[in-house]
Amino acid sequence: MHETGIMAGVLQAAESAARDNELTKITEIRLSIGELTEIVEDALQFAFEALSPGTMADGATLIVTKIAARSKCMQCGTEFSHDRFDRFCPKPECGSFLIETLQGS
Repeated sequence: MHETGIMAGVLQAAESAARDNELTKITEIRLSIGELTEIVEDALQFAFEALSPGTMADGATLIVTKIAARSKCMQCGTEFSHDRFDRFCPKPECGSFLIETLQGS
């Protein structure tokens, strides 16, 4: 489960930032995660609950915000939202699969 590794890194970064700012307690951690990352939010929450006891984030709240996938067609320039399977230009006269992911990955 790669969510455990991700959360270990998040906690380490949060504690480092807290120490750099002379803080002793973390009460909230906010994460923004792209929908295309395939990170399972429940697994991330579980990892947070398992790893945070005994750290500066013990008892803290984890808030996860999903970032929707958005891309741009490299042929016609259309920007559009999509899921991980429909990665093609939605413009009927184009339909290109040549896209650039702008956010959500």
